[in-house]
Amino acid sequence: MSVPAELLAEIEVLNLYPDGSIREGIKVHHDASEALIAAAKRLFDKGLISQEDGGYLSSLGIDAVEHVHGLLTILTSKVSED
Repeated sequence: MSVPAELLAEIEVLNLYPDGSIREGIKVHHDASEALIAAAKRLFDKGLISQEDGGYLSSLGIDAVEHVHGLLTILTSKVSED
């Protein structure tokens, strides 16, 4: 099963937020890629962010960002060989 490009773009937008951010928002500018602009709109429609072009995270968005950052940390960490 492959991950659809739309979900990868949403993950990319979520990864722009710092962990546990309730006071720090982002803005997806009009000159960003069409994929990121559309991803931000979908995240807004899903209730994860406060504005169609970014804004602040909802409580669900904070949970999603924590999971995204955790997964990316795991996938980019060097595995120790025993």
